Amino acid sequence: MSKYIAAIDQGTTSTRCMIFDHDGKVAAVAQMEHEQIFPKAGWVEHDAKEIWENTRKVCAEALAKKDLKADDIAAVGITNQRETAVVWDKTTGDPVYNAIVWQDTRTDDIVEELGGSEGPDKYKAKVGLPLATYFSGPKVTWILDNVDGARDKAEAGDLLFGNMDTWLIWNMTGGVDGGIHITDVTNASRTLLMDLDSLAWDESIAADMKVPTSMLPEIKSSAEVYGEVRPKGVLAGVPIAGILGDQQAATFGQACFEVGNAKNTYGTGNFLLLNTGEEKVASKNGLLTTVCYKIGDNKPVYALEGSIAVTGSLIQWLRDNLQIIKDAPEVETLAKKVEDNGDVYVVPAFSGLFAPHWRSDARGVIVGLTRYANKNHIARAALEAVAFQSKEVVDAMNADSGVDLTELKVDGGMVGNDTLMQFQADLLGVPVIRPQITETTCLGAAYAAGLAVGFWESEDELRKQWAEDKRWEPQMDAETVKARTTKWSKAVKRTLDWVKGEE
Repeated sequence: MSKYIAAIDQGTTSTRCMIFDHDGKVAAVAQMEHEQIFPKAGWVEHDAKEIWENTRKVCAEALAKKDLKADDIAAVGITNQRETAVVWDKTTGDPVYNAIVWQDTRTDDIVEELGGSEGPDKYKAKVGLPLATYFSGPKVTWILDNVDGARDKAEAGDLLFGNMDTWLIWNMTGGVDGGIHITDVTNASRTLLMDLDSLAWDESIAADMKVPTSMLPEIKSSAEVYGEVRPKGVLAGVPIAGILGDQQAATFGQACFEVGNAKNTYGTGNFLLLNTGEEKVASKNGLLTTVCYKIGDNKPVYALEGSIAVTGSLIQWLRDNLQIIKDAPEVETLAKKVEDNGDVYVVPAFSGLFAPHWRSDARGVIVGLTRYANKNHIARAALEAVAFQSKEVVDAMNADSGVDLTELKVDGGMVGNDTLMQFQADLLGVPVIRPQITETTCLGAAYAAGLAVGFWESEDELRKQWAEDKRWEPQMDAETVKARTTKWSKAVKRTLDWVKGEE
């Protein structure tokens, strides 16, 4: 029997391959960053072919580190940045345009036109999502409307669409030579095109967006054998058996299998998911209703989600654009040099505001500046912005679910930052808990693939593998929390209406 499961994590800034053993421990990992392309203000793109090449390289490197061959791998799972749209020619295998990233805001006019007099909630009862630039469907509309010849090719049946999971699997299973064109329910639920009840594409919404249904991938469960890697490469012959959008994968990797379990991932953005079981809960407070996972023939499990566009990428911005820090860990070093934020607040609405506001007209601000403020205060305010945004989402989630969160499981690249985690616990007034394995996104994809091929027997077996590494208890008094949160809310109001009507 093969001893390992491979997981490919195609993320916003990099692509990783991780190899896990039966205990869920990391045996090997390889990672490569890809270029972030910013053609205009508010536009964010990736080169899909570069990402495919990087995927092949990291898979080869990860196996080489452990001296493994394809026979040692029982299955491979895929997890990916969601809502990032690729449209490609199925006869040539070439994208007709760069991948348009989930952070991109160019579809604002398309979204507003689609909403018409009914507004952003036009399709929400069906798809669980507000009309927003965040989601994939309108990005496809933009590509077909703006790339020469694209609409004619699409109408002729020559173009395919997918989020990054679909693009990778099509290439991994043969590409122009019989590549499989599929996605899973979690990714499909992020397009604005899938009915949450039937788990099928809604033809009337696709028609509204002028997206031919021939472009859309077949929707599958999150854990089943879809096909094998072929024809060449280090994983040739290995079954592809799991697909989960990255935040659903992290939820699965955190073993949030019970109704009421929640996790928050601190990555490029922040994403808080609450398992609501087999019942889809409609949000009245700016959250998304989404598919959490569907294992094989089992019923789908739903979630409430709060999506925050800019958290970890705010730290990158301090490093790359302002050059206040040389590397990400230095932000904590600077933040610890001051007792508080010096009354400085950073609201990073670089791509508008996502949950719970959904304001694409917002733009980032730094407020409260005086001559007393220095780069240490700005660094601290940036860290605190991550926690404040998460508190807004938790407050909305508590209101929607009717049950207050009692603890928060956390994962992602920023959870090694003690200052941030302590401040998060302070704001929420509940313990914040980090697991021993923080690479939960890859782990979730591995778990899904492993369940599909019998590498793991059940969710109970996976639940037993979860173990706590560290927890932070709240220490700040309630009055201080209230005062700071009130100031944060004032800062958020300063971001609104910045780009409205200017075009």
